[in-house]
Amino acid sequence: MGVFNVMVGPDSPTTYVLLTHKSLESMATATDRVRADAQYQKTGAEFINATPSDPAYVRVESSLLAAFEGMPRLEVPAGVAEKKPRLFELRTYESHSKKANKKKIEMFNQGEIAIFRRTGLQPVFFGETLVGSKMPNLTYMLVFENMAARDKAWGTFVADPEWKKLSATPGYTDPEKMTNISNLFLRPTAYSQI
Repeated sequence: MGVFNVMVGPDSPTTYVLLTHKSLESMATATDRVRADAQYQKTGAEFINATPSDPAYVRVESSLLAAFEGMPRLEVPAGVAEKKPRLFELRTYESHSKKANKKKIEMFNQGEIAIFRRTGLQPVFFGETLVGSKMPNLTYMLVFENMAARDKAWGTFVADPEWKKLSATPGYTDPEKMTNISNLFLRPTAYSQI
């Protein structure tokens, strides 16, 4: 489980929670399982029983994502166990149609994820949004030691000849696949497992 606070982005303060599930049934029954947990009820009593005059949160928004074929599992970043500093970038690519969205996913699976890794962009996950806002879209998360490392890795990626060739391939150009790109910078909470 990852729990993050917005460092740079809209709607601050906001907390993002990343949960993984092996099946839809696991996701669908998660709330009931947590509510039945006595330790959760005891530890979380202040949060669970918050009053209207002192709410624990204003709103909850959820999205359901399906992992990409090219990265079927979330990857816990190196350095988490040692609680090393890390910066996360959460990026969302919106498309004008489901066909265009699928084409961008294909592009990631057919080579872009490999180029990311080779040029120093360390992915945590890639997911196609099945339920959520601003669909059709895909979302992915990258991790960096700090902003300087992020800028360096993106610079290496953008200058990469293989990336330049792939991104100029008909069917894979940005105007053909995407209408908007948004990103947030997140810091993990002290209790985040990611």
